[in-house]
Amino acid sequence: MAEIRERLAASQGALLTHYRGLDTAAMADLRRALEPLGGSYKVYKNTLFRLAARDLGIECEHLLTGPTAVAFVEADAQGRRGDPAAVAKALFDFQRADRRLVVKGGLLGARPVGPEAVEQLSKLPPAEQLQAQIAGALASPLQGFGGLLAAPLRTFAGLAAAPARSFAGLLAALIRERSES
Repeated sequence: MAEIRERLAASQGALLTHYRGLDTAAMADLRRALEPLGGSYKVYKNTLFRLAARDLGIECEHLLTGPTAVAFVEADAQGRRGDPAAVAKALFDFQRADRRLVVKGGLLGARPVGPEAVEQLSKLPPAEQLQAQIAGALASPLQGFGGLLAAPLRTFAGLAAAPARSFAGLLAALIRERSES
C-alpha cells in the first residue's frame, strides 16, 4: 500500500483500466508503448489502491470495480515529467487495437475523472506542441512590437542613404557619358 500511496502522490495522474483477458504479451506491449511517454502500467488489488487513495484524501471508489490496472504518469528515465495527454492517447490507441482493454477513468491530481474526460485528454496535442504554440503566441506580439520600433530607424536609414545613392547614380551616369564619347 505504501508503494501505491507514494506513486499516487508523485505522479501527475493515474489512469485506471479494466484489463480482463489481456495476456502477458499484450500487457508487455502496452508497457513498452507507455514507457517513453513517462507512463508505467501495473496491476494492483482494488482494496490496496482504495486504501492508499483514501490516505491521500482521494475518493475513487467508483473506478475500482473489476480487475484494475493503473497507468501512472510519472517522470521518465531522464527525469522529464510524463505527459498525461500522451499516456491517455497511448491507452486509447491500444484500446482501439485490442478491445479487451477498457479505460475506466482516472485521477488527475487528486480529482477523479470519468472515461470521457480521459478520452478528451487523449485528444490534446502533446505537451511539446502546446509549449511551442504558447511560445509562438507570446513571441508574435513581441516581433510585431520590434517591427514597430525598427520602422522609424529603417526609414531614417533609407533617407540618410538617399543622397549617397543619388551621388552614386550621378557618378555612374558621368562615367557612362565619358566612355561613350
